[in-house]
Amino acid sequence: MRIVRSRTQDSEVLSSIAFEAKRQWGYPEPWIQKWASTLTITPAFIAEHPTFSAVEGPDVVGFCSLRMGLGEARIDHLWVRPASWGKGVGRALFRHAEAVARAAGAGVLVIESDPNAEGFYLAMGAARVGRVPAPMDGVERFLPQMEKGLA
Repeated sequence: MRIVRSRTQDSEVLSSIAFEAKRQWGYPEPWIQKWASTLTITPAFIAEHPTFSAVEGPDVVGFCSLRMGLGEARIDHLWVRPASWGKGVGRALFRHAEAVARAAGAGVLVIESDPNAEGFYLAMGAARVGRVPAPMDGVERFLPQMEKGLA
């Protein structure tokens, strides 16, 4: 597997990975549709934000993107095709995001995690620093707010 800079023409495959991974967690389809704008990766997004693809042979199996700020970097997306879960793809993408953020001068990596991904980020060394309400169709939900120092 190699990690490469995503190209604007990869937007459809990256979007399909985000949708496929989110669906794997068993969310109701109406929720998936409400999240469609967040899960859809546009060519403009790829052009504007550091976005990287994990590639195995000819196939993109995962991707991550960062939003850079003053002193911090935010992971906007980190998705892996479910067929590649548990094979180190997410770990490699996270480590790559850390390296890119550190090289850009960020002192902290900020993550607003899906509740199902919190364990992954904890295993990667991030800590929960809070949570934000994210209710959906009357269901009380919270998204873990996480950070990892890069010093």
